[in-house]
Amino acid sequence: MSHDKSSQLRASVAAAVGDSVARNYGTVALVLQGGGALGAYQAGVYQALEEAALRPNWIAGISIGALNAAIIAGNPPEKRVEKLNEFWRSICQTPLPSVPSLSSSPFDPANWPLPWQNGMSAMAAWRTLIEGQLGFFVPRLPPPFLQSHKSPATTSWYDTAPLRATLERLADFDRINDPREMRVSVGAVNVRTGNFAYFENTHGKLRPEHFMASGALPPGFPAVEIDGEFYWDGGMVSNTPLYKVLAERPCHDALVFQVDLWNAQGELPRDMSGVAERSKEIQYSSRTRMITEYMKMDQEQRRMLHDLMALVPPEMHNKPAYKRAEQRASGAVTNLIHLIYRNKPYEGHYKDYEFSAATMHEHWESGVADMQSTLAHPHWLDIPDTEHPFVTHDAHRSESV
Repeated sequence: MSHDKSSQLRASVAAAVGDSVARNYGTVALVLQGGGALGAYQAGVYQALEEAALRPNWIAGISIGALNAAIIAGNPPEKRVEKLNEFWRSICQTPLPSVPSLSSSPFDPANWPLPWQNGMSAMAAWRTLIEGQLGFFVPRLPPPFLQSHKSPATTSWYDTAPLRATLERLADFDRINDPREMRVSVGAVNVRTGNFAYFENTHGKLRPEHFMASGALPPGFPAVEIDGEFYWDGGMVSNTPLYKVLAERPCHDALVFQVDLWNAQGELPRDMSGVAERSKEIQYSSRTRMITEYMKMDQEQRRMLHDLMALVPPEMHNKPAYKRAEQRASGAVTNLIHLIYRNKPYEGHYKDYEFSAATMHEHWESGVADMQSTLAHPHWLDIPDTEHPFVTHDAHRSESV
């Protein structure tokens, strides 16, 4: 078979799968966790989804997941991968690329012994701390302790003004604010109240500051003002919007792609660097498995109540107890596809701010490979039966449940 015919066949199969998913599920959601530089993994996952013609109609993100969400929702389907690639290439540039000793030979994990890989990765992270990243953030000058007019918007080590320009250049906010194209949800934390808040295009107009607020992690980044209130990174309270999607979706069948950047499970640390890395993993994994198990039990109980209500005689349907049960019951089913970034051997506790171009490419390719591995089980996309109204699949686990 010729290459062109093979490509056409793959496209035809992908289109058929995409059409089947669109028919079976009222909600196809993409849920993106926060994790800084690790977010290139999510871009790779989306590339594989697009290649398989699996397009979400709801995207929810926290922190870097919110920024990826802006690029995806802010472009037509045929441009999304291209713009994601442009976004990540933009923010993975350092302000001083002309320094010969650091830039003449880009860090390539595949071509160095492990100790060198670790050292070059650490140097790239150090450069991020010292120089910032083009199109994303730059060191605040003067630094916050020398500011003459202090305010919440200047109390940080870095200035994120370049990020606004990047978002406005790469995302169409008219498209983002059209819920007919895609529902968009991003989470942040109100600095004054400590309460978590979601901003959605179904409840108001989303602007660049909503996405910037979702990723405004202190003390590195400043709080972002939205309608008179200041907000920080949503990951401070919950680093995944999974509960939002599972709890608030309409009562129809849902396929959810949950893409995590931090693994709740890991090895016992044996040095202080390992302690720093493991503590981040535990903090920012946000107990995704626990949320999943809780929502699975909730869905099963709602389904059981739905089935029991079918046994109630019609003359009892106007009773207050029946009306209350009706609000709680649901005959919907949920299919959760879980993907979790797996650490590379050379990475350290600084992996979330190691923005070298080569490491970004490595993360991206990992996302593509993991999604392709997941889609190698096409039956995982089948709609769950009524006996098992909530199912989960994870290519990295020994079995799906």
